[in-house]
Amino acid sequence: MARENPNIIITGTPGVGKTTHAEQLARATGFKHLSVNQIVKDEGFHEGKDEETGSWIVDEDKVSPRPPRNPPLASSGGYILDWHACDLFPERWIDLVIVLRCDSTTLYDRLTARGYKGKKLEENMDSEIMQVLLDEAREAYKEEIVVELRSETTEDAEGIWRGWRCG
Repeated sequence: MARENPNIIITGTPGVGKTTHAEQLARATGFKHLSVNQIVKDEGFHEGKDEETGSWIVDEDKVSPRPPRNPPLASSGGYILDWHACDLFPERWIDLVIVLRCDSTTLYDRLTARGYKGKKLEENMDSEIMQVLLDEAREAYKEEIVVELRSETTEDAEGIWRGWRCG
């Protein structure tokens, strides 16, 4: 059974603009934006925080049923999933994976402005430089549905999604 609308993942290292892009794409398409990180926090789908980095330790078994087992995601589609990873979501439910990338100077400035430091800053910078999330997306999904986009400025996001429609 084909979905009425595609499901899209917007992924990338923290600070590359996932939420900004997801919100703008949701406005342009009328799709529902699901911030997986917010679901993790709101629903308690974590095992507490890592003491060294201050990041949530995500319980993937708890996250997995939401949204992937949610029937509207699988049947009607029209969701934009925003998270720093993508391989949690079954390929059969995803039609497009957008991996946002950002130059390291811009990303460093964004992350330090958020208060990232020490191990947390280093791990995220290394992840972006080594294109970890792009490689994960390419390993988890068909090559033709994985798209890499640059996200250095707010104008990048505005320009990409202005006038964009599905259907």
